[in-house]
Amino acid sequence: MLQLQGNLLRQSLLTSAILSAAIALGGCSPKIAIETPKEPITINLNVKIEHEILIKVDKQIDTLFNEESDLF
Repeated sequence: MLQLQGNLLRQSLLTSAILSAAIALGGCSPKIAIETPKEPITINLNVKIEHEILIKVDKQIDTLFNEESDLF
């Protein structure tokens, strides 16, 4: 009878230890949350675009266009 009570006591202690461990580990589960930011996302683009188009016409071609305007 004493042996039966000892086995029963060990079994209940083991059961309560497993149950306590399961509850403790269940509380440690990681939480993943996707949230929108509180402030809007701002993108600052400081871009300076400069271009120059230079057309140089040779003086001879320029005079040819002026003299013979019926080329085109």
